[in-house]
Amino acid sequence: MRYFPQRLLALASLLTAADAMATAPGIFFDDFHYADTTALVAGGWKIRDQQGHPGIEHGHWGPGTVSLVDDPQAGGQRLLRMSARTDGTAEGTYQAQLCHQRKYFEGTYAARIRFTDAPLQGPGGDLVVEAFYTSSPLKHDFDPQYSELDWEYLPNGGWGNPHSRLYSVSWQTVQMEPWNAFNQVHEEQRALGGWHTVLMQVGGGKIRYFLDGVQLDEHGGRNYPAQPMSINFNLWFSPSGVLPDTRVERRYEQDLAWVMHAKDQLLSPAQVDAAVGAYRHSGVHHVDTVAAMAPPLPSNCDF
Repeated sequence: MRYFPQRLLALASLLTAADAMATAPGIFFDDFHYADTTALVAGGWKIRDQQGHPGIEHGHWGPGTVSLVDDPQAGGQRLLRMSARTDGTAEGTYQAQLCHQRKYFEGTYAARIRFTDAPLQGPGGDLVVEAFYTSSPLKHDFDPQYSELDWEYLPNGGWGNPHSRLYSVSWQTVQMEPWNAFNQVHEEQRALGGWHTVLMQVGGGKIRYFLDGVQLDEHGGRNYPAQPMSINFNLWFSPSGVLPDTRVERRYEQDLAWVMHAKDQLLSPAQVDAAVGAYRHSGVHHVDTVAAMAPPLPSNCDF
């Protein structure tokens, strides 16, 4: 490939910026360039294996629901693939969740995700949830310190609305049984199968949600997070929307290209794209200079 002088200068600038960002404090970046799940776990991630909320009661979480695959659209890059399947029974349900440490609070969160509208196998229609979110534990009903910020894609609708939609949700608190939630919600009501970049700016009492560079909503007030959270992804089936008349297995996938957090920095979507581009041009696949809390907070990956 030929580079003109100005392109060489631009590339050199990108590489210099990536080197600087790789050692700057308060940055977490991962583009899942791992050989296998053993290396993924060694890189600081946890694959959920415990039963519990959310999803089909007594359904399984793992094993075999998270894998690393080559990116067919980008030579030399890898993707993390989450897979979930159900036949409508607890015994036949396997859901996927991936969690990082609980040490993230204010700043910018972003991820590149491939949402899917249809199952790879079996009939469509289950209330399946494809999510990227941050959370802290719910210690008891209406816990005032509970903190959660969500992106949830429902390709088949559900929860009282039959249409495909993407939720952005900022939580104040919740009671699980009977369900009673206090939160602020935006619903983007359209089908979004394919690759998208979702981003949250968290600072100054405001949470701003961006989809593919466009701001969708701004939340805040009592819904602003109160304590450090973990970074999480999951793919699960809501028991309120499982197909009632079949035991044929249905399988869904969700792919992740990268995730990034900049502590205490409100980065624009363009700035995040530039940072990710700089890392990838320079071959930097993983950066974690976000200090753990002292003492470290548990990230149980069970909620």
